[in-house]
Amino acid sequence: MLANLRQVFRYRALISSLVARELKARYRGSVLGFFWTFVNPLLLLGIYTFVFTVVLSGARAGTRPEPYALFLFCGILPWTWFQSSLLESCSVLITGGNLIRKVLFPAEILPAVTVFTGLVNFLLGLLVFAAVAIYYGRPVVSADLVWLPAIVVVQLALTLGLALLLSSLTVHFRDLRDLLGNLLTLWFWGTPILYTVSEVPERFRWVFALNPFTHLAAAYQEILFFDGRFDGWRPLLVLGGAAALLLVFGYFVFDRLRDTLAEEV
Repeated sequence: MLANLRQVFRYRALISSLVARELKARYRGSVLGFFWTFVNPLLLLGIYTFVFTVVLSGARAGTRPEPYALFLFCGILPWTWFQSSLLESCSVLITGGNLIRKVLFPAEILPAVTVFTGLVNFLLGLLVFAAVAIYYGRPVVSADLVWLPAIVVVQLALTLGLALLLSSLTVHFRDLRDLLGNLLTLWFWGTPILYTVSEVPERFRWVFALNPFTHLAAAYQEILFFDGRFDGWRPLLVLGGAAALLLVFGYFVFDRLRDTLAEEV
């Protein structure tokens, strides 16, 4: 397992090349091309903002954080990276079967590429967030921004661990992708992205505390939206340790199933 990990590190240039190829192929032939990277989060933000500030304007009047669009952006942006990476990783080994059958090709590169492609889109989306923040007169100048790279690294470890686990299991259990789509829908509504943690009833907060993305979403919101010092570093450190263990476990399962992947795809 450790030897394979070192091998993946040696293939870091290949991962970068495949990420660049994936980004180019994703928007090839479209009118806007690479600008869809910026348009997609804005469209999603516009839809949710319209629904919750216009259609359901009276549902949470007085309790909704303002500007609500900026608050939404803090959670939707990392969630989009998380969701798309997991969904794409479920089928990446199946669609990349020709590469897996090559003896010298490390299969774990494929789910890693999906996660890092999502990371690039997320980082570009932060530029859109900065523009929206300036538009609302809320430029992010907090000294706590130094925590942002740490939060991104924790999410990267969490997402990559799940991507490795799901990609290897889906090869053997093809229904997993459909189950995951429904699970992620439930997961989204059970994460304080459209609402704040303080709005969750006290008796249910322990359930939300078990959700790893609750702590990630709250950390992004606290740094990018809310004023004051960042107090979520303790749960973030705990989540970082859990994410590291999940990454090791995900790679362990992937490594154990490696020899059966080429036969099943």
